[in-house]
Amino acid sequence: MKNKIQKITTNLWFDSQAEEAAKFYTSIFENSMIGRITSYGNEGNQIHGKPQGTVMTVEFELEGQAFVALNGGPQFKFTEAISFIIHCEDQKELDYYWEKLSEGGDEKAQVCGWLKDQFGVSWQIVPANLTEMVNDSNPEKSERMMKALLQMKKIDIKTLNQAYIG
Repeated sequence: MKNKIQKITTNLWFDSQAEEAAKFYTSIFENSMIGRITSYGNEGNQIHGKPQGTVMTVEFELEGQAFVALNGGPQFKFTEAISFIIHCEDQKELDYYWEKLSEGGDEKAQVCGWLKDQFGVSWQIVPANLTEMVNDSNPEKSERMMKALLQMKKIDIKTLNQAYIG
């Protein structure tokens, strides 16, 4: 039986750190794995410039989500225009992901639950109920919560909930 291919797969373009990044991410998320690793051949060397046998792609999975990491060269960099959101059930879980993913990252990029990891990938580490609080039908509750959120780097769930409740 042939494996079913995920309809949409996230592709992450790295200069030459695809395997390192895949190992880093799979070490953080409990339900994760590294899959197939492909190498550059001689064909296309005039375009990609990568030595034959070096890692081209690494397929990996985090919490059931498929990713491909590509060693494509230095032409493209990550920006905050794309980020991955991690919905956390409690402060312990939020602290865990924040600590792991921010290690070696850009401290200046830490704001309102956002961080940039050591590879330049942006993550939002947020409480699972953040969307509910933002979209509350009572604008006063939502505004209080947003005011508190905008003053934080790493989110403090207790402070955010207190602001929300009033």
